[in-house]
Amino acid sequence: MEIRIEKIASPKAKPEDESKLGFGHIFTDHMFIMDYDAGKGWHDARIVPFGNISISPASMVLHYAQEIFEGLKAYRTPDGGIQFFRPIENFKRLNVSAERLVIPQLPVEDGLQALHALVELDKDWVPSAEGTSLYIRPFIFADDPYIGVRPAEHYYFMIIMSPSGAYYASGLDPVGIYVETNYVRSVKGGTGFTKTGGNYAASLAGQDEAHRQNYSQVLWLDGIERKYIEEVGSMNIFFVIDGEVVTPELRGSVLSGITRKSSLELCRKWGMKVSERAITIQEVAEAYDSGKLEEVFGTGTAAVISPVGRLKWGDKIMEINGNKIGAVTQRLYDTMTGMQYGKLPDDMGWIEKL
Repeated sequence: MEIRIEKIASPKAKPEDESKLGFGHIFTDHMFIMDYDAGKGWHDARIVPFGNISISPASMVLHYAQEIFEGLKAYRTPDGGIQFFRPIENFKRLNVSAERLVIPQLPVEDGLQALHALVELDKDWVPSAEGTSLYIRPFIFADDPYIGVRPAEHYYFMIIMSPSGAYYASGLDPVGIYVETNYVRSVKGGTGFTKTGGNYAASLAGQDEAHRQNYSQVLWLDGIERKYIEEVGSMNIFFVIDGEVVTPELRGSVLSGITRKSSLELCRKWGMKVSERAITIQEVAEAYDSGKLEEVFGTGTAAVISPVGRLKWGDKIMEINGNKIGAVTQRLYDTMTGMQYGKLPDDMGWIEKL
């Protein structure tokens, strides 16, 4: 794939204090764009200065939400190098989402080439302060100017990037999770296993209620019986119950998280008892009451590994492990981030260097 490059005339000033980056509101100098047209395929790959784009008010994405996205990071290593964590998995998953939303497949090798080219051009934007990274957002959206429900014939594939700090302002401190019992996020046969904006829009009402009750995130239950645990708004969820690491199985309504997959592979490598199975909120509450609920943590690209200190289900508030990070959570966090930042050897073959 040939990529045309148009460099910015006047580069933006980079953040002076990397301890105050926040998450997702500062953007690098450039972005990647590629067009798709029916009968022509993907074409006109280019890197241009970051800026606003022009679309028609009739653009199909604005009306029918035919769009998908991914999230990954570039990490600065102690020797000044830059590396990625399992980026091929992101572009494979992008195509899983594309298939469900009837969006043309993007060749994985083209996605990886675009990623490397854009980060190479904007590599000075990869921060080096502890816990910071360059958050990378690939996405595809429909752009036909047409008011009618059908798969589009023209799409854009884009990548934008944002130097970012910790996803949660509390960092690695345990977060509070609110169990949503009124709204549902997805059902089997729907789009819950994809990364599409509609899933997140549908979660906002539950998230808003969680914030009103001073909880960071929402834990979603299944959409049929309202008892089986699915995932948190921005993370997959894990429980350590009586020495067993348990996470909900992938049943078509839960996102197949890359950090989730990596956590399972590490736990199995370490000889821990691991289960991917159906688990109810009632089982978790009973484990808590009997003293067998040892840890709860979330996994995701943005937060990496996030300990859960409190879980609110109805009137029941469960304080997990004295609201402190547990041993399994800490080991996963240390190992995963150690590999990502080049401080530990990559004995899993997960790291890809720029």
